[in-house]
Amino acid sequence: MSNAAPSTSPKVFTEIEQSDDFRRLKKKHRSFVLPVALLFLVWYFAYVLLADYAHDFMATPVFGNVNVGLLLGLGQFVTTFAITTWYVVYANRNLDPLAEKIRDEYEVPATTETTDTSTRTAGSTGKAGTAGTAGTAGTAGTSSRAAASSRAGKRARS
Repeated sequence: MSNAAPSTSPKVFTEIEQSDDFRRLKKKHRSFVLPVALLFLVWYFAYVLLADYAHDFMATPVFGNVNVGLLLGLGQFVTTFAITTWYVVYANRNLDPLAEKIRDEYEVPATTETTDTSTRTAGSTGKAGTAGTAGTAGTAGTSSRAAASSRAGKRARS
């Protein structure tokens, strides 16, 4: 099996960008990332401003030599790891399945038999202009289905 990247024309990229699935993927991504990023920035700048302008508050002892500033600073690290974990879980559940659907629908396997990727035939993937390259149209659908089946099997085993 070749490690070459699948060949896709600029026309196909435009078609993908205009598809409902891709728009839904972008909306789901933005609806998570933007609010979480804004909340984290507010939390971060609040910490910086408190550290700069509220010295007495930040120096308030909580227990032993541990003060409020130290706890809030450590909270920044905890928040970063929590957001990262939350995003990974969110992406695995909500973004990756949709991205894989888009990839499976539009991906054209690279072939070593021909370098002409501009000639495409309809039928093997169901999208006009996105099937296998000329000369391999009969086998492109089979290899795409086999690759998708292989990926599904790997997911089920893990």
